[in-house]
Amino acid sequence: MAEPVDAAAQSTTEDGFLGGRLRLRQPVTGHRAGHDAILLAASTRVRAGDRVVELGTGVGAAGLAVASRGERIFAALVEIDPDLAALARDNVRLNELAAEVLCLDVTGPAEAFAAVGLGPDSADVVLMNPPFHDAARHRASPDPARQRAHLATATTLEAWVHAARRLLKSGGTLTLIWRADGLADVLAALDRGFGSVMVQAVHGQADKPAIRILVRATKGGRAPLMLFPSLLLNDSSSRPSAMARAVLAGEQLLPLGQF
Repeated sequence: MAEPVDAAAQSTTEDGFLGGRLRLRQPVTGHRAGHDAILLAASTRVRAGDRVVELGTGVGAAGLAVASRGERIFAALVEIDPDLAALARDNVRLNELAAEVLCLDVTGPAEAFAAVGLGPDSADVVLMNPPFHDAARHRASPDPARQRAHLATATTLEAWVHAARRLLKSGGTLTLIWRADGLADVLAALDRGFGSVMVQAVHGQADKPAIRILVRATKGGRAPLMLFPSLLLNDSSSRPSAMARAVLAGEQLLPLGQF
């Protein structure tokens, strides 16, 4: 008799990140973790004992990459999609990390966050990879989950930054990744309540404009804006740069994750 087919297993893959040290189950189709999540994690500075919250975690890639540093870090991973949240819980168990997954709308009221233990001023670090593609210029995916994960509305950035500001303690830090042409929007969203902003641009090719920006800001910070040298993902021969290889393998943090 044939073995029964596990439909859930057939609809997912198990992929290695950070040189294989982090294993993630994720959907075959729809929103899948990639370079952005690892770049975000590598730009997130944490200290031993920090409480870290990732907003919009998907299957947990960025938050678990941070939690895997083994510095007594506890991560709360927030995701609106119940199917992705279930996979994120699987990934917490698979990697035996100190994290919990909360199925929650990032733009929801403070009371909903407080009800699951994420009250105001409760986090040391927040990281997030919000939907950032401009719906007016980006062709929407026919997959509803992928569309929700990728397309921003007029209020997405402001709403997500507001949620982070509410969660963070004074002096806590927010790290985010966004499309490069939206830098002005990011700085405007951070203008209320954040300072000590640090920015690193990410270029896919040396002779092309930046495609992403990595940004870190401090709640209540007062230091002037700092711009770090750009990260080049691919060299002139279209091969991954040495820095990109080291970061994606989990061998090195980016400046925003160290400074």
